[in-house]
Amino acid sequence: MWRRTLLALLLVGTAGAAQAIDYRSVSVPAAILYDAPSQAGKKLYLIKAQTPVEVIVRLDGWFKVRDAEGTLAWIENKNLADRRTLVVTAPRAEIRQADKPEAAILAELDKWVAVEFIEPASAGWAKVRHRDGATGYIRSTQVWGL
Repeated sequence: MWRRTLLALLLVGTAGAAQAIDYRSVSVPAAILYDAPSQAGKKLYLIKAQTPVEVIVRLDGWFKVRDAEGTLAWIENKNLADRRTLVVTAPRAEIRQADKPEAAILAELDKWVAVEFIEPASAGWAKVRHRDGATGYIRSTQVWGL
């Protein structure tokens, strides 16, 4: 009996690990977020291009998403791209030449600036590209969308 219980717990743990967090970015200049998966729903606010969101639920042409502030809302899936972006959540963030705190600063970014996510780097860092071309590393504690 204990083997079945152990096997069941193992399968549940494996199923949870297989579900990766799904981040997308807004692909249109501005998209409307709704309180329900319908254009007849209440319009909550606009979200600008390149803003990352976390997909929570998929429902026939709609995604329920979470933004960097934790707000949940519905967006038409046609307004999102698979391309990953990150948004600065710290008052100020730096793109550095290497994934080390002492590396040269290539760019300083204000809160809510979006950057393209290129790839994970060493623990606590992500490789990113700013729209002005600066490519380097940013601390994962300064951004949301990872």
